[in-house]
Amino acid sequence: MELLWEKEQFEHAMESRPVIDMACGVLMAGFACQPEDVWEILVTVSQLADIKLREVADAVTSAATGKPMPADLQEHLTAAVRARQERHERGWSG
Repeated sequence: MELLWEKEQFEHAMESRPVIDMACGVLMAGFACQPEDVWEILVTVSQLADIKLREVADAVTSAATGKPMPADLQEHLTAAVRARQERHERGWSG
């Protein structure tokens, strides 16, 4: 049973990875962020919105193609990007 569960988790991760990678690219291009920055931004939005990271990535990539992002996710994304930019301006990357 444990092996089956691990296999299912691995398959789900492999299916999620492309959309997460696309969302990272969208954020890097849109906000001039580094890869480690966009990962932190996605995780932060996921935690603040209390939704899976893949769902955040889906919303980001959909917004890039013209579909409106839910207002709460947009607010969390804006806050996460702003906080990351402020930390960089102060010279702190952690």
